[in-house]
Amino acid sequence: MATPFLAGLALAAAALAGRYGVQAWQAFKARPPKPRIRKFYEGGFQPTMTKREAALILGIRENATADKVKEAHRRVMVANHPDAGGSHYLASKINEAKDVMLGKTRGNESPF
Repeated sequence: MATPFLAGLALAAAALAGRYGVQAWQAFKARPPKPRIRKFYEGGFQPTMTKREAALILGIRENATADKVKEAHRRVMVANHPDAGGSHYLASKINEAKDVMLGKTRGNESPF
């Protein structure tokens, strides 16, 4: 007599678990899409480098201090130096970005 009772109890538990699983799946599918986080700036370089573009290249804020600019320039340049397999074009743009951020040039000094 206990066997049919246990079988019914197991069937009820399986039905409740299945119902919960279906509800959880529907809630998962209905959730709003997560916005994609862009790690990199999409687009090419401006004809004349702006302070905003220079800050994006170096990965700092537009109002960063000179020490932060130099630190960021060093970090980015180590990763992209031509002697370490980097591009001469990118190295010139990184140097130009540093000069623009430090106020040494008007922003169109790239030889490329």
